[in-house]
Amino acid sequence: MDGNGCENISSAKLGVKRHRRRAAAHGMARMKVKKLQKLVPGGEGLKADQLFLRTADYILHLKLQVNVLQALSKIYQPGDS
Repeated sequence: MDGNGCENISSAKLGVKRHRRRAAAHGMARMKVKKLQKLVPGGEGLKADQLFLRTADYILHLKLQVNVLQALSKIYQPGDS
């Protein structure tokens, strides 16, 4: 076989490997989206773009809750009565 034939085979093998890696990465992303859908209230059934917006809102909501709880804990420190 000449040099071109070997290059074509190597090129085809690389193409298959790239396809497999892309497919694996796509599957991993899909799995992570499904996990996120379960974590975020109201996230199940949302498409990825809507899920990411809902997730951002949820994170802000949780941060606000933490801030409120921290403020309350400062107000009700032991020995302040």
